[in-house]
Amino acid sequence: MRAVLSIGSNMDDREKLLETVFREFADQTVAASPVYSTPPWGVTDQDEFLNAVLIVDVEETPIELLRRGQKLEQAADRQRIRHWGPRTLDVDIVDIDDYVSDDPALTVPHPYAHQRAFVLVPWLAADPDARLNGVPVRDLIAKLDPAEVSKIKER
Repeated sequence: MRAVLSIGSNMDDREKLLETVFREFADQTVAASPVYSTPPWGVTDQDEFLNAVLIVDVEETPIELLRRGQKLEQAADRQRIRHWGPRTLDVDIVDIDDYVSDDPALTVPHPYAHQRAFVLVPWLAADPDARLNGVPVRDLIAKLDPAEVSKIKER
């Protein structure tokens, strides 16, 4: 199954924390974006994030992939104190080929992805033909302010 993962961190050693995800999926990564610096989304009184996207081919089910991401978050001492608040590590499943779910435990495609330049800009960098719900990601970005997303490191 091919999945798009959005990863982010705005606490501690952000680059090192993102690197744990890159290493975890190294053998299954089809494409990875550069790392971007982005302002917080939703709750803005917190530090800037580092964000990236990985496109992976995995054998797991969607729920198993979710649990794998959650294990990485737990290993990074992720605490869910405030919705959209600061976090050591965030691993979100944005999209999975041929899979749609409105289960509260795992909603796919991600319900806010189309509104988030910090997801779409890295995704487009990793896959210039990316589509979300059949819409080219390039077209979705045109409706946002991608200037707030700045590349800081090539992968």
